[in-house]
Amino acid sequence: MEDRDRFALALDVDDLVVATRLARQLKPYFGVAKVGLELYTANGPDAVIAMIELGYHVFLDLKMLDIPTTVNKAARVAGALGPSFLTMHAFGGVDMLQAGVEGLMAGAEAAGLPKPMGLGVTVLTSDGGAPPHILGDRVKIAQAAGCGGFVCSAADVREAKQLAPDMLAVVPGIRAAGADANDQATPATPAQAFEAGADLLVVGRTVTAADDPVKAAAALMSSGKPQ
Repeated sequence: MEDRDRFALALDVDDLVVATRLARQLKPYFGVAKVGLELYTANGPDAVIAMIELGYHVFLDLKMLDIPTTVNKAARVAGALGPSFLTMHAFGGVDMLQAGVEGLMAGAEAAGLPKPMGLGVTVLTSDGGAPPHILGDRVKIAQAAGCGGFVCSAADVREAKQLAPDMLAVVPGIRAAGADANDQATPATPAQAFEAGADLLVVGRTVTAADDPVKAAAALMSSGKPQ
């Protein structure tokens, strides 16, 4: 795995032209493109397809949460688009997550695509007041449901990896040292997150909102290499 494959570029914009321009500029630094609710709501499957055509692995961050049947059907549709990762809320429980994972795999298989990975979202990084037991409960739910990884904050990743060392740990809220935390309750630098056990870091506004995104990305990557 190259260093760039351990960094996901969060394209949290609603304009596919802007997202595509950022993705092209920053491709030397990122191997994964995160398509979240904003970009997907505005552009739908076209956003996923555009990033795949640029050579990115796509992290489809839809945080699915509904009854198992609905999540299964929606994840099946998502899987056929070709993302490498799809998020679902672990709050939904084992049955819901398992239905989502099964739908995701079935959609990819029917389209002749490589197996994607379901990710269980544990605690939102904006939630600084979640009870301590929630993290462990949700990691275990994701593990039991067949998810290949989980999403958690840098502050939680060490504990989460102790509970599930073989699962992929995805950590959002990554910032340069001294940067504005915005709405992230527990931001971290790349060095801090990797040292704690993160496998894939999600980087957004600290790069995409910078006056010079390429310069900001170069500086951020040099501040902490994967271990």
